[in-house]
Amino acid sequence: MIKKIALFFMLFSVSSICFGQDTLKTIKIENKQKSIQKSIRVTANSAVMTSKELLKAACCNLSESFDTNPTIDVNFSDALTGTKQIKMLGLASPYLLITEENIPSVRGASQAYGLSFTPGTWVESIQITKGAGSVVNGFESISGQINTELIKPIGNIPFFLNFYGSSDSRLELNTHFNKIISDNWASSLFVHGNARTIKTDMNNDGFLDNPLAKQLNILNRWQYRNAALGWVGFVNLHYMNDKKQSGQLDFDPNKDRLKTTLWGSEIATERADIMTKLGYVFPDLPFQSIGFQNAFSNHRQESYFGLNQYNISQQSIFSNLIFNSIISNTMHKFSTGINFTLDQYQEYINVPLLANNYNRIDRNVGSFFEYTFDNTDDFSLIAGARIDIHNQLGTFFTPRLHLRYNPWHNGVVRLSAGRGKRVASIFAENQSLLASNRNFIIEGNGSKIYGLNPEIAWNYGGSFMQNFTILGKKTSIGIDYYRTDFQQQVVVDLYQNANQVNFYNLQGTSFATSMQLEASFEITNHIEWRLAYKWFDVKTDYTSITEQRPLQAKDRLFSNLSVETHRKAKGQQWKFDFTYNWIGQQKLPTTTSNLAPNQLPDFSSAYSLMNLQITKTFSSVFEVYSGVENLGNYSQSKAILGSENPFGTSFDASIVYAPIFGRMYYGGLRFKIK
Repeated sequence: MIKKIALFFMLFSVSSICFGQDTLKTIKIENKQKSIQKSIRVTANSAVMTSKELLKAACCNLSESFDTNPTIDVNFSDALTGTKQIKMLGLASPYLLITEENIPSVRGASQAYGLSFTPGTWVESIQITKGAGSVVNGFESISGQINTELIKPIGNIPFFLNFYGSSDSRLELNTHFNKIISDNWASSLFVHGNARTIKTDMNNDGFLDNPLAKQLNILNRWQYRNAALGWVGFVNLHYMNDKKQSGQLDFDPNKDRLKTTLWGSEIATERADIMTKLGYVFPDLPFQSIGFQNAFSNHRQESYFGLNQYNISQQSIFSNLIFNSIISNTMHKFSTGINFTLDQYQEYINVPLLANNYNRIDRNVGSFFEYTFDNTDDFSLIAGARIDIHNQLGTFFTPRLHLRYNPWHNGVVRLSAGRGKRVASIFAENQSLLASNRNFIIEGNGSKIYGLNPEIAWNYGGSFMQNFTILGKKTSIGIDYYRTDFQQQVVVDLYQNANQVNFYNLQGTSFATSMQLEASFEITNHIEWRLAYKWFDVKTDYTSITEQRPLQAKDRLFSNLSVETHRKAKGQQWKFDFTYNWIGQQKLPTTTSNLAPNQLPDFSSAYSLMNLQITKTFSSVFEVYSGVENLGNYSQSKAILGSENPFGTSFDASIVYAPIFGRMYYGGLRFKIK
């Protein structure tokens, strides 16, 4: 690790040689907006990804939006569904609070595939916060929060079109229609569709590298704003239908479904959401406001993986009433309120050694208070707490604390600590394991949910960031360190036997430690370079061994280089974006009980991933882009164990640590009517 840190800072030093300096011929004031914004005045350790950052790669959906961001690690879920999983601070996405405009969105039944249900073109910005989040948003956040802000109808352009196609036979179409109805009302209609209809098998294992897929996704969004009276409101109506088919090349679901002739899988998901937000700012008290958020969702998934069956439906209601005001002056602010959550689950699973219905209703009422002090100079803090009454988890207390201190000009130190609690949806969160013939074994203690205890963890850590200029160019360096200690955890054990997965309550210790070094350079007015090194130590006491969490690299290197030519008068411009990731070796689940051809080493090989995108802007309304993912054409040599006998005990498509498809080319166009 020391060598990698030295390499990181050597690159930092060498890069300063490349800095140039332009001669000023005229007085010109210019402010170039960064694609990832980090303020030294914000209390929490957070960053904002703008729409400019999202255009650096073909982020077809939210799960593919983080390839150019060093904070989020993008991983591969399994060798069949093409799903990407994200991690932060060494922990998978279930430990993140993922919200859409501060309303919980990806949770429960949608944990495995929910990030792919938000098209990238709908996103206005993404806020990423490390560490325990705000108590205003609930008690489930452990490692951080990702909040997505969608494009607002007021201020949006009348029409937008995006077309995308790739060499893995994926086609995608996005259209946005926007209408200003009156001085106070505006409405947007977002229509998204994608399809993959051609079968590919680049590694010749007899299985599809990517699933055949179809998705229809529609969002109708209404916005009301009356500045004179202090009212603002939103209504979202959302419908999504997604279907995937994977498995052997010749699998025909009409003939082979749930039979041992050919192995195949289908996942059909249908989801409907209604969201409303209403806010009021008191005209005579501009620092006082009240907001009321409501959301209803109906999520249904029916699926099978070979002979394994898994169906889940979730109906959810969420309400949040928030009051914001000040104490004496604007240095002292507070937020308080009450929220209510109702989740009704109907779950059915049929796998080796386990066939059962798991139905439950979760009800929670919580109240919160969050105090903010900001002296508008060099110090601020956010101290929050909430009390929740949950029909399954009982009554419990959740504290959170964030501190910011600016010791000198353009430098900031942040500290945070907080507690999180959550229910582990063990089947929904581990659906990749259904693509195997493992026996599912739950070693519970009779608790209310799956016989297992809820998960409880403390997260604490800190960060330092320094902004400065070299030869007139902006530069920043940063380091952060976080630790998550689990008091209770549902352990997913893949180390006991290659033919089973064991779920049980933690007996001992489990922790995730992460450190990140990051630097950003403005080499010229048109060239930016970001570097990051990340180190993780994620270990759990399993029944048979104390070991690293499987499929988690201890070391990762990241680099992103963005080059833009000078924008001409009519808007013509070239943009080049190159991203490099080096992923260190990962501990693999045990396969020693398999026959030799289906055994894997203890650790995977380290590998590199390179992505490149070129964008040509012809005018302010039209541009085309093309790119290549996995430029080096690296792919996992044996992605599916036992592929020659998919109904045998050794079959396992869940041990995936690298790309399956290899090099992939894509291209597209964007057209706007302003």
